[in-house]
Amino acid sequence: MLRRVVLPVMTLVTVLPGTVVLATRPAFGDSISSAKAQAAAIESALAAAQNRMSALSQQYDEAASRLQQVNASIASTKAAIAADQKQVSVDRTRLSKAAIANYVSDGSASGDNPIFSGNEKTAGAAMEYNQIAQGDINLAVANLRTAENTLNAQQAQLQGQQQQAQQAVAAEQAAVNQNAQEVQAQKNALAQENGKIASLIHQQQVAEVAAAARQAQARITAASQRQVASSSASNTFAPPPTAAGGAGAVQAAESQLGVPYVWGAESPRGTSHPGFDCSGLTAYAWGRVGVGLPHYSGAQMSDSTPVPLNDLQPGDLLFYGPGGSEHVAMYVQPGEMIEAPETGQVVHLTGLRLGGGFAGAGRP
Repeated sequence: MLRRVVLPVMTLVTVLPGTVVLATRPAFGDSISSAKAQAAAIESALAAAQNRMSALSQQYDEAASRLQQVNASIASTKAAIAADQKQVSVDRTRLSKAAIANYVSDGSASGDNPIFSGNEKTAGAAMEYNQIAQGDINLAVANLRTAENTLNAQQAQLQGQQQQAQQAVAAEQAAVNQNAQEVQAQKNALAQENGKIASLIHQQQVAEVAAAARQAQARITAASQRQVASSSASNTFAPPPTAAGGAGAVQAAESQLGVPYVWGAESPRGTSHPGFDCSGLTAYAWGRVGVGLPHYSGAQMSDSTPVPLNDLQPGDLLFYGPGGSEHVAMYVQPGEMIEAPETGQVVHLTGLRLGGGFAGAGRP
């Protein structure tokens, strides 16, 4: 449709990545570069501390394992001593009970144990058996004492090793704790430096947006002055664009600055009744570089290739309303577009509007 629906006059300045180079960038850039270098150094130190943590943890595990082995050896030694002591005690108790029983029974126990028999025939055997039994007991006692001395020495050695192992475990644990504190300190420093970087980037973006807004306003002011000057030369034909494609379409559109809005019109300066509506201006501008567009904003949107906002180029069309049916303007540069807005106004440059029913961008 050719009808132009009045849109709210609202200017929104946007900055596309990499499209604006400002004098404020070097100062911010130096600060950001310095902060990023500091953050990289902190990250390197953090990585080294984390690597040390891995090594220290392994050393701690080895010390703890050694302590466990020493404790197990001590327990085994104590168990061996206790077993030997028990066996000797059993042997002594058995021999003592046999002697007491024979004394109490006045020799009647000799039938059970020949070593206590008074029979002359068994006296020799009893003496030999007693000597053997007593020798076994003495040998067992001697062996026990030797074993006890050996095991006690081993136990003393193991206890020394246990103390050393416990000290090693404590030292490794202290090293792990200290390293953990270092890791946390590096993490805190890195978070602080990243916050500083984010703050500097935000300040840079704010400065760039403000500078872009000033540039756009200066260009719009200059365009307004050209519109006033061109109103006295409305019968002069516009020169052909010197560029091709979108840049040439922008040149053609800007050559009509100051031409009044006329609904349904597509008549450039120099004709008997110059005037444009929104889609007439864009159709005329692209026609000057050899690209035909229908005289209707919705059809122009259908015939255009959709373009994301971060890839806008001069000459791209900006559509408003469902399917682009309400209005179309032309992108000029970051923060700026050209349009034939509505009755009572003229073709002019204005701030980029991405609200108020904005439907998308397209490239013819």
